[in-house]
Amino acid sequence: MTDCAHETALRFTYRSERRARIVATSVDREVGEIDDDRSRTRLDRDGETIVLTVEAADLTALRAAVNTWLRLVDVAERTLALAVTETAR
Repeated sequence: MTDCAHETALRFTYRSERRARIVATSVDREVGEIDDDRSRTRLDRDGETIVLTVEAADLTALRAAVNTWLRLVDVAERTLALAVTETAR
């Protein structure tokens, strides 16, 4: 992809650096795999905060990429919550 006309940053802040690291590790394996000729994503983590920067050639591609990343983060967060619940038992 050569032209990035649109960009957005999705920020997720967690209660601990450990939780942020687990979620980041879970979704990071998809970075680069989902990218195509219309959109690309970069993941950065700083302590308790994850930032997914999505760049896209057009608004349709931006919306699709953002929806994909929101779903992936949601799955990682729900899986982590289940693991924490099971560990507490």
